[in-house]
Amino acid sequence: MDPRPAHKAGRRIIVGGVVLAIAGIATALALGGGSVLARLRKPPETKAAVTLEFTPAEVVKPAWTTLPVVIDFSGPLVAPRTAIVRAKAAGTLLALDVAEGSRVKAGQPLGAIDLSDLETKVTDRAALVESAQAALAEAERTHQANIGLAAQNFISPTALQTSQARLDAARAQLKSAQAQLTTMRLGMKEAALVAPISGIVGKRHVVPGEKVSAEQPLLTVVDLAVLELAGTVGTHEVSLLRPGQPVAVRVEGEARPVAGRIDRIAPQAEAGTRAIGVVVVLENRDERFRAGQYAQASVRLVDPQQRLTVPATAIGQTSGQDYVWTLEKDALVRRIVITGRADPAGGRVEVVRGLPPETTVLAMRFENLREGAPARVVPQRSAPTASNPASAAARS
Repeated sequence: MDPRPAHKAGRRIIVGGVVLAIAGIATALALGGGSVLARLRKPPETKAAVTLEFTPAEVVKPAWTTLPVVIDFSGPLVAPRTAIVRAKAAGTLLALDVAEGSRVKAGQPLGAIDLSDLETKVTDRAALVESAQAALAEAERTHQANIGLAAQNFISPTALQTSQARLDAARAQLKSAQAQLTTMRLGMKEAALVAPISGIVGKRHVVPGEKVSAEQPLLTVVDLAVLELAGTVGTHEVSLLRPGQPVAVRVEGEARPVAGRIDRIAPQAEAGTRAIGVVVVLENRDERFRAGQYAQASVRLVDPQQRLTVPATAIGQTSGQDYVWTLEKDALVRRIVITGRADPAGGRVEVVRGLPPETTVLAMRFENLREGAPARVVPQRSAPTASNPASAAARS
């Protein structure tokens, strides 16, 4: 049996089905195809633009005001009147009568060092003085006798001159011995451990029984009546400062700032930096503050002119440019502005260029804002609904 006729019959059936399907589509288009094509060609429906609503608290008008300059610098408090008690002679530390934190007065004994060696030297110098006095007396008697002998021509003028020279040498030897004795006695006096200033013992460097050498530190005494804050300011700000200017100093742990003043300004910038040292003096008679506490100083300089300002929260930045959002003719406009002086404490920034004084500005930053979007100011923003989900911009 030949299979080819059956195969051809199957192909005829398939082709016939396709022809029937095409005929059916053509019939459908003839009956209602116009509406189908219209639906296919009809553009998608667009939603109406939503008007953004802002309350009066969220917009502001630029204001003319002064912006004082505030220069801040910080550093630790130091006590300029700090004295280190040193041993003036070598010896054994016999006693140290004050502890750390003890209050002392100028001239108060602080302890004792074994000064046996120094006392021996003083005794030796005293003996040298006595010997020199005896030698001088003998030289004076001899010279007086030689003067009489020379008058009677019993000795030559040369012998008389030699006698005078011996007398002068004896006098010089006595002066030298007396100077050495004075120096040793002064060393004995300075070797006594006494407080050089009134203040508080900050640190003990040795303990009794130690062998100490000359100039070795024994105690540190600190006077807290006056403290200093040493900070640095930039070279672009230092020209605004002057010695004597009042300074508000906020010390760590204190809620309120205290008054200080600029005492001195360094004549040149520190090596390798663009910073210049400034020293502030702080009165501390009640010793409320301690050396080493961290403090921040603020110098507030009055602004002599009025400036156009907006809140700092209204300023945004993109690609290195400052901008503000404004409401103009019921639409959002993003204006590029040039800013100037800022007052961090007052939260305002000067706008030098780019913003008319009567323009309504968004007082805070919002996200998803679009240039030209419709916007208005309303007494109270309406609640977002399903039909109006963007009735207000979201705060950033």
